[in-house]
Amino acid sequence: MTPQEIRAKEEIEKLTHEEMARLWRFAPAGHPYFIYNGLYYFFFKERFSKFGGMTTEISKKIGL
Repeated sequence: MTPQEIRAKEEIEKLTHEEMARLWRFAPAGHPYFIYNGLYYFFFKERFSKFGGMTTEISKKIGL
């Protein structure tokens, strides 16, 4: 991995479930974490899945 990829993975690992849900829902189009099949996408998706993903409770908490 490149130093940039390592930093991004470390940043993703520090995010809480709520922070990840907010990014999932509200990040602008083209956000590097959500480029499908991109390396960051896999880091993010794996960690978010460990939290349970977008649960009903977290969805209500972060709102529209």
